[in-house]
Amino acid sequence: MGQVEVKGLRIAYERAGEGPPLLLLQGFVGDARSTWRRQIDDLSDEFTVVAWDVPGAGRSSDPPESFRLPDYADSLAGFVDTLGLGQVHLVGLSFGGALALEFYRRHRSTVMSLVLAGAYAGWVGSLPSEIAEKRLMQSLRASQLPPTEFMATMLPTMFSTAALNDELDEFVASLTEFHPAGFRAMARACAVDLRDVLPQVQVPTLLLYGDKDVRAPLSVGHALHAAIPNSKLVVMPGVGHVSSVEAAEQFNLEVRRFLRRLDDARGCRYSTQEQRDNHDH
Repeated sequence: MGQVEVKGLRIAYERAGEGPPLLLLQGFVGDARSTWRRQIDDLSDEFTVVAWDVPGAGRSSDPPESFRLPDYADSLAGFVDTLGLGQVHLVGLSFGGALALEFYRRHRSTVMSLVLAGAYAGWVGSLPSEIAEKRLMQSLRASQLPPTEFMATMLPTMFSTAALNDELDEFVASLTEFHPAGFRAMARACAVDLRDVLPQVQVPTLLLYGDKDVRAPLSVGHALHAAIPNSKLVVMPGVGHVSSVEAAEQFNLEVRRFLRRLDDARGCRYSTQEQRDNHDH
């Protein structure tokens, strides 16, 4: 676990491996380690895997409660710059997916590809208005609860009813260490409409959705797939919202397959260009 200071905020992070940078953005509960441990361990054989504790979670400091999605996106840009990552493949889960879209809007030259898992175009952009408003109010109320009650309130919507694996224990424990102020800031930041960003996305995009996800239902994934050019939708059967934990092996396989195809496609383009160059000479 490392940490850096970005615009007055302490940001903690996990980092492993070497290769193209793969930047992992958690949801609005849990922390980097509990959300992404299997990705950090498994994908670091091929990539420089970096997972940040979003400001307001884990070991990072709390931002002002006035923080909104553009502020998170600019903090992420400062984080990428401070670590010298250059261009990154961006993987966002839930809130992290909304953040990835806002980051693309504001710092698109930094993004090589997007993986959006259980993601929204903001709650307002992906859910009926009354549900988006209800979700925000429920989140703000939950932020006032004692840690064990907070965990009991949030947990039922995070996984499928069939989810049973040891990885869940670490994630469940991390819910009791939530930051009330940071959680409120993230909830308010997620209550936005990002639909205008979707047709602007010009990088390859993988959409990962569990068909048992009650927070970001499959209909949300289909809507993003229809709106984002050059996107691919993969449905994970029997899987709930926090797919990086519940179905880590399949999650990692899909991400690796997607990024390898991009690498192969780039290699083909380069070799074709080399052939043209050689022919010209």
